[in-house]
Amino acid sequence: ITEYSVNNHFMYWQKPLRKDKKKLRGEGWTPPTKKIRMGYLDWLKHANATVADPSIKDGDVDLFGPDHSHWYFRLIGCGDYHSCTDKPSDFLFDELPFFRPRNKENIYIVDGKEQRGMHCRFGMKGVIAENHFDASRNSIAILVGERRYILAHPRECENLALYPMDHPSRRHSAIDWSNPDLKTYPQFGRAQVNEIVLQAGDVMYLPTQWFHYIVSLELNFQCNIRSGRSEEYDYFIDKCGFSETLHE
Repeated sequence: ITEYSVNNHFMYWQKPLRKDKKKLRGEGWTPPTKKIRMGYLDWLKHANATVADPSIKDGDVDLFGPDHSHWYFRLIGCGDYHSCTDKPSDFLFDELPFFRPRNKENIYIVDGKEQRGMHCRFGMKGVIAENHFDASRNSIAILVGERRYILAHPRECENLALYPMDHPSRRHSAIDWSNPDLKTYPQFGRAQVNEIVLQAGDVMYLPTQWFHYIVSLELNFQCNIRSGRSEEYDYFIDKCGFSETLHE
């Protein structure tokens, strides 16, 4: 799977219901990305266009700026979770056996029976994954390059202006974190966050419902696996209007 964006921003979305399409068109909504057919080697050619040019004296020069097209390559391994995609890349579990669900304890997987496949994302330099929360635990491993994560506790939900449950990009922030409009979203100025840069070899555990905004600092590969959910932050998500996600 390769996702394409006209700029460096990527936001998950679901195909809207027919009854919602007219309303969304009236609001000026269009799909933020699209899926295209592109193999890894073709993606890599595009990705290398954002790598620093060593022949330039003054340092990094990107051929693609933030307002140019970007591509996000993805592989999914289903393992025992057979319904995660129609064309699984199950060899990922052979390459990364520490993410293979087992009945015995695993430092990366809390509940192996609740895993929903391994997702590997290959990011071009400058790619931004917009702020959102997931309804399950997550272990994230960086295999190549660096990624900047900005994290927010679920109690910050009301400050982050999330799209509502009936929106195609539900659970995602309507705010452009790279250039926030505080006149439209003044509550964002009150949000408190943590920041971490993950490098190759790092693994981060992300609890259920924690917000994360991701910036690819250079060409990078990341794989993550989910393993069930915990309930300690349900209060904040319910209060924020997302009680339906507690049962997904």
